[in-house]
Amino acid sequence: MMLEPLPSHGGIPAPLLTELTALYASNREFHALSGDFPDPDDIRPEQVAAGLAGAGSEVLLARVEGRLVAVVITLDRHPDPADPDPWIGLLMVDAREHGKGYGRRAATLVEERFRAAGRQAVRLAVLDANPKGLSFWTALGYEVVDRRRDRALGRPCAVLRKVLRTPRRTPRRAARVAVVDPDGAVLLFRYDNVEVGIHWALPGGGLEAGEGPREAALRELREETGWDDLEPGPLLCTWEHDFTHTGTPVRQHEHVYVTGGPHREPSGPGLAAAHAADGILTWRWWSRQELAQEAEPMWPPGLARLLDEWEARRV
Repeated sequence: MMLEPLPSHGGIPAPLLTELTALYASNREFHALSGDFPDPDDIRPEQVAAGLAGAGSEVLLARVEGRLVAVVITLDRHPDPADPDPWIGLLMVDAREHGKGYGRRAATLVEERFRAAGRQAVRLAVLDANPKGLSFWTALGYEVVDRRRDRALGRPCAVLRKVLRTPRRTPRRAARVAVVDPDGAVLLFRYDNVEVGIHWALPGGGLEAGEGPREAALRELREETGWDDLEPGPLLCTWEHDFTHTGTPVRQHEHVYVTGGPHREPSGPGLAAAHAADGILTWRWWSRQELAQEAEPMWPPGLARLLDEWEARRV
């Protein structure tokens, strides 16, 4: 997922306004209880444009693979001078994309933006008539700190606040396997991580209790590809990196092995479910030339160079 600001000058381009209107219109239930639109069954582009033109706010568009999946409105400072925190004024996910974790990802990215700007906490308000919203935000660590009526329409609501602590990194060990076909291409899986965004990684994952890196690499390779006829070869490299795993910020130390294998597709019973559980979006074989270009982030970085050096040592 990527967040991009809505242009603040020149108006909203017509194609984008069409996307935004469709997103707003998909959330009829929310608009019916909020009263923000005269008719929640007939939300019009000019109404959406007017609602996004609030002074002092920033509109952020959340996209996944080019699709607009959510909109977030933030306020750098509340009109109340006694309130030092920035606010999330709205987080709305396209109803057709509900249940995919996009709301949580968007909230985390907004928090990261505020944390990077040196802000210590963030606030928001949830209407009393919106228990689903209250459950969503409290599950993300927000706490109710006040109850009041909102400034616009006098609706009763709860004010929530979350302290933006610097996340502590949990050490995690993992292992991966670079499977190289006869033409030098390598299989990679595509992920969209809440912290690092879109990236490609080799088959692999975390070590289980009692496992060594090579054992884990073999188990993960079989679980994620369905191939049971390959064994990890020599160690290609080790490296460390930070990302968020199942909601926990981790510092991951990886052993990366390499082996030769045929060019084929992952297959086997239960593979789709395993990929969904691991957050794997898709897979593809990358040629050595494509790897060298690194059009999107690769794990580990410099994989093409590492594989070239491995092949040179084999000669």
